[in-house]
Amino acid sequence: MAGVPDTAPQTTVGLDSLGERFAALRLREPAALARVQHSLSRHGQLSPIATFEEGGRLELLDGFKRLQAARALGWSRLRMQLLSVTAADAKFAIIMLHTSRGLTELEEAWLLRSLYREDGVSQPEIARRMQRGKSWVSRRLMLVESLDDAVQADVRLGLVAARTAVALARLPRGNQAEAAQLVVRHGMTFRQTELLVTQLLRLADDAQRSAAVRKHLDGAAGPSPAPAPARARDRSEADWLMADITTLMRVSPRLQARLLSQPLSALGNGAGLLAADALQSLLPVLSALTRTVTVALSGRSGSAAA
Repeated sequence: MAGVPDTAPQTTVGLDSLGERFAALRLREPAALARVQHSLSRHGQLSPIATFEEGGRLELLDGFKRLQAARALGWSRLRMQLLSVTAADAKFAIIMLHTSRGLTELEEAWLLRSLYREDGVSQPEIARRMQRGKSWVSRRLMLVESLDDAVQADVRLGLVAARTAVALARLPRGNQAEAAQLVVRHGMTFRQTELLVTQLLRLADDAQRSAAVRKHLDGAAGPSPAPAPARARDRSEADWLMADITTLMRVSPRLQARLLSQPLSALGNGAGLLAADALQSLLPVLSALTRTVTVALSGRSGSAAA
């Protein structure tokens, strides 16, 4: 593994004993997680996760997708490599570990801000250790400092792509969250988001931009849904019911696997709170659906008996 000493000791570790303090600095996209889970299931663990010790506890440095995939597979232990580094060195190591595979621009920004704000590493020192120019460090810090916390939470939840968030960062902070809502609601691509941001920046001030976005959100303007295919319009009520049941059957196990794979705190404060609020709102919906399904099945049984 590039950037990790080959002489670092290796052993196995219980998944429950690993700290995930750095989880909020990394993204775990569903497609990438699925690939890692498939690899673990088919080939086993090909490379060790990287850890370091802090305050008497093992903290995960590299291997967050492997950890989440192992949990989903029901594994209890993983092979690990223990590095003798400080927390600041660990963050530098994360960046160096992914020089070939690549972090997103936003992940780099999160790590650099953590080094600068939490560990007190100066910008010139970060640039020196990263073998980058000072302007590169400055641009990353400006990106994350200028990006609304709500948009960053959306990225961690997988609602907004990291690249799309970078496009939204061109807007003033006061307009970013509303624009992100529009992006999520209409499933806008990165290119569409860039065009939206360019159009909004042509307006005179934040108030005009906010009003324009609200018009889109209210449906007075913006992308119009494509007309439904004839087959979709001609579906019977039974067809629609089966389609909804199939969707729930497909989504429910995926949601359950996500909830079992990691604590909400691993998403970071903002994203964790948003997810907790959304789950709390989901409880009464699921309870009502359970009652409705029970009543529907009861009516079917009564009809059959009659």
